[in-house]
Amino acid sequence: MVKESLYEALNEQFNFELHSAHVYLAIAGYCSAVNWDGFANFFLVQAEEERFHASKIYKFLNDRGRRVVLSALEEPKNDYDSILDAFEHAYKHEQVNTQRIYRLSDLALDDREHATLQFLSWFIEEQVEEEALFDGIIQKLKRIDVNSTAFFELDKEFGGRTFSPEA
Repeated sequence: MVKESLYEALNEQFNFELHSAHVYLAIAGYCSAVNWDGFANFFLVQAEEERFHASKIYKFLNDRGRRVVLSALEEPKNDYDSILDAFEHAYKHEQVNTQRIYRLSDLALDDREHATLQFLSWFIEEQVEEEALFDGIIQKLKRIDVNSTAFFELDKEFGGRTFSPEA
């Protein structure tokens, strides 16, 4: 059975994943409000991914004989100066999440909780992908003008993004 301190940290991460979905929904709302529907779709898909991450933690804790306890969600930032500002905010949020996952792994390692370590390895890989994704998009956004064809093409590309959970 997962020790109490590790259980509480996993439960906090469950709630943080839901908060992350909330953050991305707020960014999607901003993108829609400024008529960048492809960018809005990008963040709607991100929100779905975060809810999926929460459901993985839910299932893991349930399988380990623990229940999740929901907490109130903090109000996310709703206004941004630009699409670039929104992506930079999201990137910083992902970096915070990476540090949270690392702390969970450290706790699991200290507790010699091998099943939890194995479970968290998926999240570590996911965070590497997430940070690389956001960093790459930010680098592109910094190189293109908001009124350029490239910006419109990026918006169009993100409009086709979908979420498909792992099999």
